[in-house]
Amino acid sequence: MVQYIDAAVFQRTIIHAHAAINSQKQAINDLNVFPVPDGDTGTNMTLTIGAAAAEMRKKHYDTVGQAAAGTASALLRGARGNSGVILSLLFRGFSKAIKEKETMDGRDLAIALDFGVSAAYKAVMKPAEGTILTVSRLAAARAAGHARDDSSFEGVLEAAIQEGQEALSHTIDQNPVLKKAGVVDAGGKGFLAILQGMLDEVRGLPMPEDAGEEAVPNDKADFEAVSVEDITFAFDTVFIVRKAKAEVDLAPFRTYLESIGDSLVIGEDDEAFKVHVHTNTPGSALSEAQKYGTLELAKIENMRTQAEDLAAGKHVQSTDDLEAIEKELAQAAPAGPIHAAPEKKFGYVAVCAGAGLEAVFQDLGVDSLVGGGQTMNPSTQDILKAIDATPAEIVYVLPNNKNIIMAAEQTIPLCEDKKVIVLPTKTVPQGISAMLCADPDAEEEDNTAAMTDGSSLVRTSEITYAARDSDFDGFAIHQGDYLALVEHQLFGTDQDLDAILDRLAHSEGHQSAEFISIFYGEDVTKEQAQRAEEIFAAACPDAEITLLDGGQPVYYFMISSE
Repeated sequence: MVQYIDAAVFQRTIIHAHAAINSQKQAINDLNVFPVPDGDTGTNMTLTIGAAAAEMRKKHYDTVGQAAAGTASALLRGARGNSGVILSLLFRGFSKAIKEKETMDGRDLAIALDFGVSAAYKAVMKPAEGTILTVSRLAAARAAGHARDDSSFEGVLEAAIQEGQEALSHTIDQNPVLKKAGVVDAGGKGFLAILQGMLDEVRGLPMPEDAGEEAVPNDKADFEAVSVEDITFAFDTVFIVRKAKAEVDLAPFRTYLESIGDSLVIGEDDEAFKVHVHTNTPGSALSEAQKYGTLELAKIENMRTQAEDLAAGKHVQSTDDLEAIEKELAQAAPAGPIHAAPEKKFGYVAVCAGAGLEAVFQDLGVDSLVGGGQTMNPSTQDILKAIDATPAEIVYVLPNNKNIIMAAEQTIPLCEDKKVIVLPTKTVPQGISAMLCADPDAEEEDNTAAMTDGSSLVRTSEITYAARDSDFDGFAIHQGDYLALVEHQLFGTDQDLDAILDRLAHSEGHQSAEFISIFYGEDVTKEQAQRAEEIFAAACPDAEITLLDGGQPVYYFMISSE
């Protein structure tokens, strides 16, 4: 048995822990139904511990106390979601217990685990049983008992994990939401994956690679058992505030946040505090926070949208998609920001994904394009950069996705020398139709009205696929099914692409259309695209059919009818 560890070993345990939970990330996501069924606990915990692992790779620490403090600081700033914030709190308390220690044995570990549990419980306003809190509490209690007889680091950690596994198995009966979905707690499972990774490092076992992404079918949550209507507060809101002074009383702030939301967790260190809260008014939470310091970072996700996408078997939009797109845009962007002085009256910014769609918007006169769409929403800053790069007095923004409209609207008060008008286009075809109606010689009010009216005449249908089995709006959906959506509502499903296209072509909206445009995506062959055109031509003989290579991701086809 390994009796104690030093700073170098501690650093390696954090790196190994990240690899361990990363290998189980999707399996943990598939358990995630509490506090809301947004399917991201594995991702959030992986990214949270990943921030600490990155820190441990970059720096050298002389003592285990210093390494633990570095871990806690990185976790606080990297924490994602409810589970990530709680994980950061567990390590925050952990680090305080051993801050003066050069090495750590089993007794030190037991005390550190207990400190971590205490810190987490104090920060969570309404602790619920059957969660990561329960698992960590019982694991810590077992560690303390074991340390009285065996002071080895390895032995105490092994005992804590064994008790934690037992506690995890009971969470399904402790939490009504978990029982309804037929799963154990995702956060608790993630915490144990991290502890197991630490133990495996101490034992000299190899780190797992990015395997194990498939969840065991029987351990997958029944997401349809949890209604979206059960989500009282829609926005998962996380932000960091740098304290105005070292000693800040956050009690009044806690009370305020409790009055506008739930699932509240606040973690802090000497310099900053991090808040996780579910609320319907994230702007109010952010405004109130600035009374206590300087807002540094905020991330907001719509949990109702995530739950709906998850139940429909679609990719769940998250800030992870946003960051990937931001990274791609940053790599493609010039070294510094571009600010174009106004040279004309009207300018246009459009959001879309796919080379073909970009070409269409450019041909219609769009000045600046922002990469993004379903599952990869650009940030307000991305849109603002595009506005700044547009040489016009008045800049129209076409979000072309309902989940991007709010981010686009945030740019309006941020532009000092340009007027921004956001047309609430919810689909790419609506944006294209709006541009077809744009008149560079019209008055502002007339141009806005014409573009708005043009976008409202378009009916949009889309063909995508199901990533998993589910039951949505009365439709039994099976993994691999083609899904047809009409104005974002599920129209039907089928295993045969031609069959679902034919049903869609014979629907009322297309039968009465004069013009139908079919944009085919990056995963569609030319033969499939031509077959789709033939199906619509046969079903809609009176309509003018246009086939275009959109190159868009996610959707096999986007079809507009007017």
